[in-house]
Amino acid sequence: MVNPEQSTAPAREVSALAGSCHPGPLVVVTALTAALAVTAGQEPGRCLLTTGAVLTGQLSIGWCNDAFDARRDIATGRRGKPVADGAIEPGKVWTAAWAALALCVPLSFACGWAAGAAHLTAVAAAWAYDLRLKATRWSWAPYAVAFAALPAFVTLGLPGRPWPAWWVLSAGALLGVGAHLGNVLPDIRGDLATGVRGWPQRLGPDRVRLLLPVPLVAASALLALGPAGPPGARRTAALAGAGLVAMTGAVLGRRRERAAFAAAVAVAVLDVALLLSGGGLGTGAS
Repeated sequence: MVNPEQSTAPAREVSALAGSCHPGPLVVVTALTAALAVTAGQEPGRCLLTTGAVLTGQLSIGWCNDAFDARRDIATGRRGKPVADGAIEPGKVWTAAWAALALCVPLSFACGWAAGAAHLTAVAAAWAYDLRLKATRWSWAPYAVAFAALPAFVTLGLPGRPWPAWWVLSAGALLGVGAHLGNVLPDIRGDLATGVRGWPQRLGPDRVRLLLPVPLVAASALLALGPAGPPGARRTAALAGAGLVAMTGAVLGRRRERAAFAAAVAVAVLDVALLLSGGGLGTGAS
């Protein structure tokens, strides 16, 4: 007879791997890139390649993060991660991370050499964050590079290999910095307890809460005012809304830290909407 525990072990490992890949950011980044590919005018087959490359890249990044942090998480008693909770061995998560990275490389270059180089630059920046830069004052830099590289990956995969407009690249970098601050804000105190001293941790939660809206609203301004011609009512309203939401979050965040984070997410959603509806990526794509 088959032992019930043995029969369910593979399912538990699959579930643990799914929890270790940071599914929230994975879904958001992959879906955003797919939407950008469609907006830029990529053909369906190229859209699938672009999405597959980003999906495997994000899987490798998430698994690398959890596998590398496993020893510190276990030593400090940090819970909430499958590896730290003992649901899966770190070695298996490392294997999954390297396997996903091995798939990411050919999928990226299948979109073109220039596009592949742009995407693998983003993936390399994220791995550098996981392995070293997360605990340094340069922790913001991988986010800026990776978020700016994603629209470049999309447009360089188009015929003629055009680059996105400068304001798209700049807005992407600013969104990356904002994403870093927002992602770290709720966990700053816990990170400090586990020895992680990146840029936000060095600033402290109060300063991060006040700084968080700045890069996001700056990205809103670039996305609203960057495209040729007057911004129009829709982009003007989105920019005004981003500023209002950011200010509200900064005020409410004095009492509830989560309010500042929620406001940052709302501004980021407005920024993404501007990016997707603001006349393509500055390459002439509709």
